Order: sequence, then structure tokens, then C-alpha cells
Amino acid sequence: MNLYSTNNKDLRISFKEAVFNSMPQDKGLYMPVEIPQLDADFIKNIERYSLPEIATKVASALLKDEIPAEDLKALIEDAINFEAPAVKLGDKTFVLELFHGPSLAFKDFGARFMSRVMAYFLKDGEQLLDVLVATSGDTGGAVALGFLGVPNTRVTILYPEGKVSPIQELQLTTNGQNIRAIEIKGTFDDCQALVKQAFADGELNAKFRLTSANSINISRLIPQTFYYFNTYAQLKKHGLNDVIFSVPSGNFGNIGAGLLAYKLGLPVKQFIAATNINDTVPRFLETGVYETKPSTQTYSNAMDVGAPSNWIRIMDLFNNDISALKKVVTSYRFNDEETLAGIKEIDNKFDYVACPHTAIAYLAIEKFRKENPEDESASVFLSTAHACKFPDIFPEAIAAKIEIPDQVTALESLPRHADKLGIDFEEFKSYLFDKA
Repeated sequence: MNLYSTNNKDLRISFKEAVFNSMPQDKGLYMPVEIPQLDADFIKNIERYSLPEIATKVASALLKDEIPAEDLKALIEDAINFEAPAVKLGDKTFVLELFHGPSLAFKDFGARFMSRVMAYFLKDGEQLLDVLVATSGDTGGAVALGFLGVPNTRVTILYPEGKVSPIQELQLTTNGQNIRAIEIKGTFDDCQALVKQAFADGELNAKFRLTSANSINISRLIPQTFYYFNTYAQLKKHGLNDVIFSVPSGNFGNIGAGLLAYKLGLPVKQFIAATNINDTVPRFLETGVYETKPSTQTYSNAMDVGAPSNWIRIMDLFNNDISALKKVVTSYRFNDEETLAGIKEIDNKFDYVACPHTAIAYLAIEKFRKENPEDESASVFLSTAHACKFPDIFPEAIAAKIEIPDQVTALESLPRHADKLGIDFEEFKSYLFDKA
């Protein structure tokens, strides 16, 4: 598998190099030189395959001979050892539950796959691998659990002060071992900017072997394609062949993976990028002007991103042709008041408790249906996190329905630790050197 940079299409590096380098020095993002078309018979009969079998097929097509077939199969079976059920709520309405992994968020797919790929490629005696990750909520917990105890790795997680939920913060600060957390007095965009500056800093790169666990890393994106194919397999068992996906979108890695699956041959009629008031992409699709802005805190905190990193990948998939992109991608925005109304509506209609991110994806599906009443496709809205992570968002009657998983209860008794820094890069750089 060869990859290029979105800023330099003449560049050629291997998957292994991209995994460990994470981000090109030219500040683009890595993309595969070739996106193969999956075998038509596989798509036609996909309902016959399990999630690990589908994942192995998709990964093999992309990675080619980067990892031998049997090793890749074993790696996937270890990483993706939980389900992603498409739960039927209405006649053609499904919610895709992506929170059945250890951190209770969809990020487990990417983080667990990536940690095992890195461990596979790491050799005894090699320089310690320093993984830097910015999180707006769920990425950090998934990465922490994915890498906890992995030899020869050290993970540094940056998260914004006061802008992650209590359970999310526990998942970041109670791990110890090779995981450390830094509370940044700023926004997620500030955390992300510090990580990106670190990758571009010559002194840090001379001292440390830096890589990222954010969705800028191509090894995070690939495994997220698995559950789109697996969902289509589940729909086919219901006799459904046409599907629309509504994806809660912040840094746009999740919907980017869906669009990569589409380019691989997954027959999807439409993708909906559902955002909160951090609406850089909806504004772009409306006006043709891409203008980032500082992020604003909302109930759906994992989507509080004003400058989504993965948007350049999505544009690259469509050769920067906005008209071609708009044929496949629609985008809607919703505020906190609408989000809360969506949570109540899902509870009333389906007796189902949805996290705020999931509620936004549901609202987007409903809006699309009203605007396209003739479309009879199955609608799948992605549930990206367990509702227990957002206890303060729900009305009391709905909150009482939430079952708290055992792993969350266990976190509350663990000691927690986080260092505290501002948004100055030189301060962060000094921290990394001092803690070396």
C-alpha cells in the first residue's frame, strides 16, 4: 500500500511509514495512492460474513502485502472483538451502536486496530514510540485503553479544561503506566494545534519518535470503514439494499471513513454530515467558502471542532470537486435546544436513550426525509458513544433509564492524575523535554 500527501501527490511512502510518521512534514494528510474496488460478489453476498471476516477482507484489499494475511486476520480478531449492531427502531430506521468496545465509544475501532498495528511493526530495541493525541472527549479514552501496557510506547493525551464529561475525564486520567494526560486551558482546537506544531518541530522530532493517534493517522481511518460494510450486511438480512448514513461529525474522520468505504465499492445512496453549531462544513457546502472558526462548547462535546482536520481528506476523495461531493454528502447543523428535543423525541417514539451526538444524527435523518419524501432508502444514524458518558444532559426521567456499565463504576475508585498547561507551544515543548 503506497500513500501520498494531500499536499504532494508525487510523494510515495509505505503504510508502515505513514503509521509511525502520522502526518507529512508538508502538513497534509496521507491518502492511499490506489483505492481498489472490492469484489462485486463479496458485496452481493456480504450478509454471509461476520464483522471480523468483513474487516479482514476490506483491510486486505487496502493494505495488500503490508501485513501477511494470517497475521492481519489475527490482529483484527484481537482488535475488533466486540459487536456493532444496527438496531431496528422503525420500519426502515436503524441506529448503529458503535459503543460496545471497552471505552464505550466508536473510537475503539480505530484505536485498538492502530495500537495493534503499531505493536506489530515495532521491533525489540527500537526507540520508544511517543504517541501524541488531542481529544474533545472520546478519542483519548479509546486511545488510552487501546495502548495501555503496549510495550515500547508512551501516550500523551491533551484535553480541554472543563470541556469533557466527568466519565470521559476519568477514562483519560486514571490509567497510569504508559499513559499520561494533560489538561489544557483552552479548546480542543488549541489541543489539536499543539499536537500539529509538535509534529512540525525539528527539535522534538530529533529527540522523540513522534506519531499521532488522532484520526489524522491513516491507521485510525481504515478500521472505521469496517462497520459501514458490516451495517450494509445487516441491512441486507432485513431485505434492504438502499441505505443513507447520518454521521455525527466533528473532526470528520468518521464520515471520512464512510466515504472511503463508498469509494471502495459500498453502495450508499447518501451520507449526511450532522454537526452541532460548530458548522464549518455545513457553511462550506452552502456557500462554497471554507472558513474555520474557534470552536464553541455544546452538549455534543466530541463534535466541538471549528477546524476539522479530516475535511482535506474528504475533498481529496472527490478531487476537490465540490459539485461531485454535494451529490453524495448533505450536511445539517443543530443547536443544543434542538439536540435536547431530539433526545426526547427518540425516547418518546422508540423508548431509546441516545447520547447528544446520536440525537444530532437522528435529527439530520429526519430533516433529510422531510426534504426528500420520495426517498424510500433505509436510514441509519450512528450512535457514537454510550449515553452514560453525558449524565448532566438528560432530563431526569430519561437519565433514570441509563444502565451504567461495570467498567464505568470501576473507574470512580481509581486515583486520577493530569498535568496542567496553557496553550503556549513553547511551554508544551518544554514539558515534553522535561518529562523525557
